Amino acid sequence: MASENIAMLSAVETAAAIKAGRVSPVEVVQAYLERIDRLNSKLAAYITVCREEALGAAVQAEQALAQGGKFGPLFGVPIAVKDQFWTRGILTTNGSRVYQDFVPAEDATVVTKIKEAGAILLGKLNLSELAMGGTQQPPWGIPANPWDLERTPGESSSGSGAALAAHLCAASVGEDTGGSARGPAAYCGVVGLRPTFTRVSRYGMTPMCWFMDAAGPMTKTVEDCAIMLGAIAGYDSKDPYTSQRPVPNYTARLKAGVKGIRVGLVRELHETGDIHPEVKQAVEGALEVFRELGAEVREVSIPLVSLAGAIFVGIADTEGAGARDEILRERPGDLDPASRTRLQSAALVPAKVYNRAAKARVVLRRQFLAALDQVDVLVSATSPYPAPKHTALTAPFESAEDVRTRFFFRRAYTGCYALTAMPAISIPAGFTSDNLPIGLQLGARPFAEETLFRAAYAYEQATPWHARVAPLAAE
Repeated sequence: MASENIAMLSAVETAAAIKAGRVSPVEVVQAYLERIDRLNSKLAAYITVCREEALGAAVQAEQALAQGGKFGPLFGVPIAVKDQFWTRGILTTNGSRVYQDFVPAEDATVVTKIKEAGAILLGKLNLSELAMGGTQQPPWGIPANPWDLERTPGESSSGSGAALAAHLCAASVGEDTGGSARGPAAYCGVVGLRPTFTRVSRYGMTPMCWFMDAAGPMTKTVEDCAIMLGAIAGYDSKDPYTSQRPVPNYTARLKAGVKGIRVGLVRELHETGDIHPEVKQAVEGALEVFRELGAEVREVSIPLVSLAGAIFVGIADTEGAGARDEILRERPGDLDPASRTRLQSAALVPAKVYNRAAKARVVLRRQFLAALDQVDVLVSATSPYPAPKHTALTAPFESAEDVRTRFFFRRAYTGCYALTAMPAISIPAGFTSDNLPIGLQLGARPFAEETLFRAAYAYEQATPWHARVAPLAAE
C-alpha cells in the first residue's frame, strides 16, 4: 500500500489493515513520519516528534503480530497527543516557556491507556499556552489550518486539529475545558468529543480548570472517536473524581440509526444575528438530514445559554489564575503577554462575581436537563462562524461590544457543555463558500455518549463532508 494511501486511512481502517497483513506497523509509522517531515513546517502542529520511540514500538508490534494472539482495538495505530499530557521521558511543554524543560517521570493515564489499546505514540502536539487560548507568540510556532494557512486551526488543541486535518496522525487526544477540542475539530473538519465530566481520567494532564477539564478524543471519523473513548474511559484510582460506572461498548449500537431519536435545535444558539449565515444554513441542512433519517426534530429553548460564555470565563479563568498563582508571582516574564494579561485580570475577579457565576452554572444545568426531558440530542453549530484569520485573533479590542462578540459569544456554544458537565461532539457539517469547514455540535445527558455516537454516525454516513481532504493534505 502506498504511503499516501496509508495516511488517509482512519484509525479503525489502519488497525484492520495491520491485523490483516496488508500493511506493517513500521510502514504505517514511516508513512506518517514522512508526511510530518514534509508538511509540519507549514503547520507547526507538532512540538515533539517521537521518531525513534515510534519506530521502536512499531518493530515490537510487528514481532507481536508474527507471534499471534489478541490485539487491542488501536493495534499499531500512530496517535499523537496534546502536549498537555505527561509522557514519561518525553518533553511536555504545555505550550509554555515555563515548562520548556519539563520531562515527566511517568505517563498520563490517558497515554497509558492508548498504549494498552495497542496505539503507538507518534508525538506531542502544539497548543495555546497553558491550554487557555489567545496566545500571541507561541514558543513552538503559530499553528496553521490545513484548509487555509492564514487561519487558525482553533484553540487550545490547535495542533490536534491541524495534525488530523493534514493526516499527520491517525488519531489524537486533545483536551477540552470549554471547547478546546470541539472548536479545533469544527475549524479543521474533523471529529472532536468532550466526554461527560469524570468519564476519563485527568491524571497526568496539566490542569486549566479543575472542575471542567476533560480529555477529548479527536479523530477522522465518528467510529474512530467511539473506539478511542472506549480505550481511554474508566475509573482511575489516581484521579478519584473519575466515575466508577462501567464503560460500555460504544460501537455496539453505533450503526442502529436515528429512527425515533428526538433531536432538538437550541433556539438561542441559532436564532441570533451574529451567527454566520452559511453556518446557520448548514445547521438547518443537518436538521433536514436527521428528519430524512427518521429522527423527530423540534426546537427547544435554553434561556440562559446565550450567557454561557461569560459564565464560563467567570469560572474557568478565575480558577485558572488560582492554579497558576505561583507562576504569576515568580515567573510572569516567561508567559506570553496575552496569557499573562488574561491570568492577571482573572486573579482580580471579586469573589462575589465568581459566586454569581457558580450559581448561574447551576441554573444553566437545570435548564439543559429540562430541555433534555423533551429531546434525546441537542443540536447547534459548534462555532457560530468558520475559522478566523490569525490577524483577527490578535487584533486589539475596540469596544465592549467587540469583547462580547469575540471573547464571550463563541464560548457560549461550547462552554455550555463544560458548565453543565455533559457530553458533546463536533462533527463535519459542510463548508462555506470559501471552502472552510463548518462543525455541527450534538449534546446529550451525562453518560449518554452512546446516543451521541449513534446520531453522529448516522449523519456522517449520510453526508459527504468527512471525506473531503484539506488542500495542504493533498500536497
